[in-house]
Amino acid sequence: MKIGLIDIDGHNFPNLPLMKISAWHKKQGDQVEFVNPFFMYDKVYMSKVFDFTPDFDTCLQADEIIKGGTGYGLKNYLPDEIEHIYPDYNLYGIKNTAYGFLTRGCPRQCEFCIVSKKEGCKSVKVAELSEFWNGQKEIVLLDPNITACNDRIYLLDELIRTKSWIDFSQGLDIRLMTDEIADKLNQLKIKMIHFAWDNYEFKTYEYLKRFRQSFNYDVRRLRVYVLTNFNTTIEQDLERIYKLKELDYDPYVMIYDKKNAPKRTKQMARWVNNKFIWRSCEKFEEYRR
Repeated sequence: MKIGLIDIDGHNFPNLPLMKISAWHKKQGDQVEFVNPFFMYDKVYMSKVFDFTPDFDTCLQADEIIKGGTGYGLKNYLPDEIEHIYPDYNLYGIKNTAYGFLTRGCPRQCEFCIVSKKEGCKSVKVAELSEFWNGQKEIVLLDPNITACNDRIYLLDELIRTKSWIDFSQGLDIRLMTDEIADKLNQLKIKMIHFAWDNYEFKTYEYLKRFRQSFNYDVRRLRVYVLTNFNTTIEQDLERIYKLKELDYDPYVMIYDKKNAPKRTKQMARWVNNKFIWRSCEKFEEYRR
């Protein structure tokens, strides 16, 4: 068969389901490629992660079209034989980076997040590292909350043994941090650790403060996402930002519904996220002037 693939969100970040679908079909002897609208296909797969991404509206020549991904709904999943296949990294020309999930699910049930609705309210181990890693120098983990998994120490030890650079792309839950986990993180090769202080509460702050000296990383490698424009005021956002600076963390503003966010929130994000400006302008008020 001739198989066509469409990455609806674009090609800025590789689509893992499409890489797995490609690997499975190639294993069956099928021809696989990104869709060319001028060609005819037996089957076309369209994958979308974000529901706000505009759909593909070009006319397709295909006997069957299959749409999947969270952008199309929370109840569509890959069959097990495709979910657990080694990804086709050649699809995106990826040479030395591995992408995958070791765990799925999260107990936090945050209002702004779909993970618990889609994957469950418990973080569980769903794969072995060998399912998507085969000696690559960098591993990008897509896990929503790996520190909430009961197997976290085993998984961290597995990552340590790879001696690869590890990127926890979705961040780590500081509220679940322990001395043992902190010690394991210090043994990993990490370019940057991501935490999050999403809501205006101070349990997160206390954990960030308590464990700051436990990490063998300077401020530029300890980033904390700060969710704005969801259920906090600008004043509450700035309070979190300034407190993170006092603790020697690197804040990064995440805007909820960026398209409709107030101008002042977008200004605050530019002030914080442009690190040249951030390091040269102490206060938000100074930046606005």
